[in-house]
Amino acid sequence: MSEHPKDERAPEQTAAKSEYAETAAAGEAFHADSAMEAEGQAADYEAVVRLVKENEELKDRALRFAAEMENLRRRTARDVQDAKSYAIANFARDMLQVSDNLRRALDAIPAEAKTGGDAGFSALIEGVDMTERAMLAALERHGVKKLDPQGERFDPNFHQAMFEVPNPDVPGNTVVQVVQTGYVIGERVLRPAMVGVAKGGPKAAQSEQPEPGPINEQAEKDA
Repeated sequence: MSEHPKDERAPEQTAAKSEYAETAAAGEAFHADSAMEAEGQAADYEAVVRLVKENEELKDRALRFAAEMENLRRRTARDVQDAKSYAIANFARDMLQVSDNLRRALDAIPAEAKTGGDAGFSALIEGVDMTERAMLAALERHGVKKLDPQGERFDPNFHQAMFEVPNPDVPGNTVVQVVQTGYVIGERVLRPAMVGVAKGGPKAAQSEQPEPGPINEQAEKDA
C-alpha cells in the first residue's frame, strides 16, 4: 500500500520538472532574443548616425565645390573682361607718344606763321591738328580717356608732381599747372599726368603742417 502512492506521484513531479525546464528555456531564449534585438538596434542606430555624418560631409564638400566653381567662373569672367579692356594698353601708350609729338610740332609753330596767309602751310597745320584729334578720338573709343587735373587736389595715384609753385591764393597740393596730359584706360592709369602743385595756400596756413614728403622726393627725382 505504501509504495503505490509513490509511483502515482512520480509522473506528476516529472511533468512539473519538465514544464519548469521548458519555461526556463523559453525565458532564456526570450532574453537571448531581446539581447540580440537590442544589439541589432544599437548597430542600426550607429549605422544611421554614420550615414548622417557622411551625408553632412558630402553636402559640405558639394557646397565648397560649388563655391569654388562660382569663384572660378567670376575670376575667369573678370580676366576675360580685363583682357578685352586692357589688351591695347601698350599700343595705346605708344600712340600717346605719337600724339605728343604731333602736339609739340603744332605748339612749335610761331603764331605769325599760322596767320601768315600761306594756304599750303595752313593746310599742313590743319592736317596735323586733325590727325592728332582723330588719333585721340580713336583711343577714346577704345576706353582711353584724358586726365584733366587742373585745379584738382594732387592725387599720387593719377598725377606725378614735377615741381611746386608758391601760391598762397589756392590750397596747398592743388594742381596749378599740367606739364604733360595724363590718360587712363578703364580703371587703370595708362600714363600719370605730370603736374606742378601749389605750395602753401589757405589750408596749409591753417593746419600748419609741413608739405608732404613724397611730392618733394618725386620732384627731386624728376628734376
